[in-house]
Amino acid sequence: MRGPISQLMLWLALSFLTLFPIYWLFVISVTPAVELFSTPSILIDTAIWTNYREIFHDETLRRYMLNSVIISTGNACLVTVLAFFACYALSRFDLGGKENIFFWTITNRMAPAAVFLLPLFLLFTKVFAIGDWKLYDTHVGMILLYCTFNLPFAIWTLRPTIDGIPKELDEAATVDGASTWTVIRHVVFPLAAPGLAVTLILTWVFAWNEFLLAATLTSFNARTITTGLSEYVTTTGTEWGKMASIAIITLIPALVIFSVVQRHIVAGLTFGAVKE
Repeated sequence: MRGPISQLMLWLALSFLTLFPIYWLFVISVTPAVELFSTPSILIDTAIWTNYREIFHDETLRRYMLNSVIISTGNACLVTVLAFFACYALSRFDLGGKENIFFWTITNRMAPAAVFLLPLFLLFTKVFAIGDWKLYDTHVGMILLYCTFNLPFAIWTLRPTIDGIPKELDEAATVDGASTWTVIRHVVFPLAAPGLAVTLILTWVFAWNEFLLAATLTSFNARTITTGLSEYVTTTGTEWGKMASIAIITLIPALVIFSVVQRHIVAGLTFGAVKE
């Protein structure tokens, strides 16, 4: 059994391995470009905030940031609602082969996103196109697209929460004259709130951080902040400072969310994991 000192050393080592890349990213973002191509120091000698000022004054990057907020929030809300009703059906209804349905849903998340790039591009630009309107480079298109990859994860995350709610509560409410919708709204939904919060948060973070699909299926109108990184890799060179600054900015929302609701995330993930 490990002693307290060894546990402390292990905790410090893991913390260092986790936080040092973020710290190094911040050092690059505030280090002058000339020093980056010489011998950059681990410690911050002279911090410059020019990169951050230019980013916040860049109208294009502000638009990308707003697009990320719209797409991530819209996708997280839609996925959480769909996952809730899917898990309720799998848990409460006597569906034939529902375990096979659940496993099939999870397998959709196993394939790498790059496999779907070509068919998705054709769907967005050719198949789902009415006149001048296409799903390509639209908020609606990206929200629906992320459902393909986030919904299986949301169902997998939320199902233990729904299964952990006793069916006897539904039956008691039904005996008292409640309809199925009333049971869902006033019994299941409030009790599933921790799991729903976790699903919403994790889905939002996944949509916020996604790069490959957004870089391929958007050009300007729905382009997200993560894809803004690629715009600083040009034929004349790479602006490492600005890239690092954007990366730090994209990290901030996820770090704030996880730090604020960390306890709720743990509670939601463990809800329904143990049954008597």
